[in-house]
Amino acid sequence: MVLSFDDFEVLTFDCYGTLIDWETGLWTALHPILAQHRMALAMDEALALFGALESEAERGSYRTYRMVLRMVLEGFGTRLGFVPTETELERFAASVPAWPPFPDSAPALQALHTKYQLAIISNIDDDLFAMSAPHLHVQFDWIITAQQAQSYKPSLHNFRMALARIGVPPQKILHVAQSLYHDIAPARMLGLSTVWINRRHAQPGFGATPPAQAQPDLEVPDMRTLAEQTGVL
Repeated sequence: MVLSFDDFEVLTFDCYGTLIDWETGLWTALHPILAQHRMALAMDEALALFGALESEAERGSYRTYRMVLRMVLEGFGTRLGFVPTETELERFAASVPAWPPFPDSAPALQALHTKYQLAIISNIDDDLFAMSAPHLHVQFDWIITAQQAQSYKPSLHNFRMALARIGVPPQKILHVAQSLYHDIAPARMLGLSTVWINRRHAQPGFGATPPAQAQPDLEVPDMRTLAEQTGVL
């Protein structure tokens, strides 16, 4: 299928992994803790373990993303044989605002906002996203978080809440995301058109997201390429 970008009124975005470089942010926060406990783990190994532990922590009853991050670090300790300190748990859980944006995110979003309304659908707490938002230099028209939904993607509930709040027909919405597991697969299940921002196109594996099979309508390597293809850059 060839996307006709003029058919869409709203672009919905995953944030962490798509707009914010969460793998760099995670590794920056995690590596010193592993080193402190003399754990020799390569970055890709650590990210894959994070993906497994995070999806585990996000199942079942809702808990805040800060709590998810604490549980993930505790899970690293259980798997690798160390006990993280309370200070390490708190610091890791509070690391999100320091995660850097991808350099292309803000300019692409600003350009896209001249043509489309923009929304965030993110597995995050409201206050943590509020601290990341200044990195992106754009005012989103809607922000839908896991905290508001009381569930985490890939739950369809998050997307249904977003569709209800945005209030335009699904065929007028294009969902843009890096994670096949969290975003592309569930969005496709609801009939949304999707763009896969394949941030790991030059790297093997799935990084910090669990492996998944899903077929996006379009694959691009970064946000700048998407903005160029829509004609706003």
